Amino acid sequence: MRPRINPMLLFYFSITLTIFSSALYHFIAKSTPSNVNFTVSLLVTYSVSFIITLFTFFFFPAANGILTEFKQLNWASIGLAFAVVGIEFGFLLTYRAGWNLGIAAVLTNVVASLILLPVAIFLFKDKISWVNVIGIFVCLAGLVMLNWKR
Repeated sequence: MRPRINPMLLFYFSITLTIFSSALYHFIAKSTPSNVNFTVSLLVTYSVSFIITLFTFFFFPAANGILTEFKQLNWASIGLAFAVVGIEFGFLLTYRAGWNLGIAAVLTNVVASLILLPVAIFLFKDKISWVNVIGIFVCLAGLVMLNWKR
């Protein structure tokens, strides 16, 4: 039986984990030696990630068995793998090309969010308010300001 997790704890823990992991990710990606082969770097990254993922079964066991869980998967797991590798290669290239740590991370996240906005509205039927629309314009203004030539 899966233990019941407090929804509010999960709500705040999940976003906190994501924020700190994202910041750590960008710091480490920027710190990866530029003379290391991309493929070797990612091979080590994904090997260690695989081992860490195995340990998560202690916290989130496959209640119906791992084979049953595999049968429930769809194309999204394969697509996510391509996306993750694209993100990894992209940021390694971005930082090796000399992009500023803060600007590259903000730029990619804001632009990706703007690209996802129509997907969220039309495919997933997410609702946006006028405050959200104003926030979108603030993000666009922020992009202009980040890239303003001094």
